[in-house]
Amino acid sequence: MQKHYRIVGGLGSPYSMKMRAVFRYRRLPHIFEMRNGAVRDEVAHVRPSIIPMVRGADDADWMVDSTPIIYELEARHADDRSVLPDDRGDRFLAELIEDFADEWLTKAMFHYRWFYATDRGFSSFWIASDQVVGPNASRSTRQAFADQITDRQVGRMALVGCTEANKPVIERSYERVLDALEPQVGYGQFLYGTRPSIGDFGLFGQLKTLSDDPTPQWLMRQRAPTVCHWIRQLDDLSGLTGDWRQASEPVSPAVLDLLGICGDTYLPFLNANERAIRSDAHEVTLDIQGQEFSQPAFRYQAKCYSRLKGLYKGLDSAEKARINDVLDQTGCLKWLD
Repeated sequence: MQKHYRIVGGLGSPYSMKMRAVFRYRRLPHIFEMRNGAVRDEVAHVRPSIIPMVRGADDADWMVDSTPIIYELEARHADDRSVLPDDRGDRFLAELIEDFADEWLTKAMFHYRWFYATDRGFSSFWIASDQVVGPNASRSTRQAFADQITDRQVGRMALVGCTEANKPVIERSYERVLDALEPQVGYGQFLYGTRPSIGDFGLFGQLKTLSDDPTPQWLMRQRAPTVCHWIRQLDDLSGLTGDWRQASEPVSPAVLDLLGICGDTYLPFLNANERAIRSDAHEVTLDIQGQEFSQPAFRYQAKCYSRLKGLYKGLDSAEKARINDVLDQTGCLKWLD
């Protein structure tokens, strides 16, 4: 029997969908299992208790956190279906966009899912339907579980910055991502050529959920219908072959627009969060495009910022020279250099 990976996750989890899409594109043998029933008991000891959880046939432990898992797969399976662009400058830009998706666009995912009543009802029952299984899983049992999920997640909204006051900044970020991608993407059209990068998959994870939940789905279909179909295509690219863009080709307008959001929104937030952590402040407050944004400080996002600055610092002078104009033009360079 062929050895395969096991992915334990959930269909409503953006990081699970991101990870499954990477496995599919890379044609790595795997099975996808929902974290319910017997599987839930099997992985109950895994820390941190986040999905997806990935384990190879010969692995002693489960791997968690989608980005480190992607790099581990790159180390184990070096072939022509890598999601890391060959050009190290483009690779860094893709890594920056992936981090933006994982740590900032996820605020839009969480906001839309739990802020509006329609989305809360739809999403909580979806999660309950995936989690509460078996012959005794009645609709009322699922609804009771859905109500518990709603109470827990709504209670967490302020912790991740999803508040009424921050609503304009978060919703505008989502709209800007849609506007950046809509004219530029399609089957075989990605950020760095005709094949998907780690940045594309980072965006996919969050946008997949946003394309399913009622309010952001409606907005995506009205504002960026091509993006809606691109998300469906990205879900399984196992049949696609393509190439990275040539260094002589101009950077995609989508990349420029996404980096613009990083430069005026995400990186300033990371910088303010880092300063708050260093001063032992509990709150991060900054101005984002004329709107005050405030949330509790998070050490994990300080680690993300440190990692991004380390990745940039690790580029040689020629590699930096190829992307510095782009980073400067989009307002990112001052936060990294």
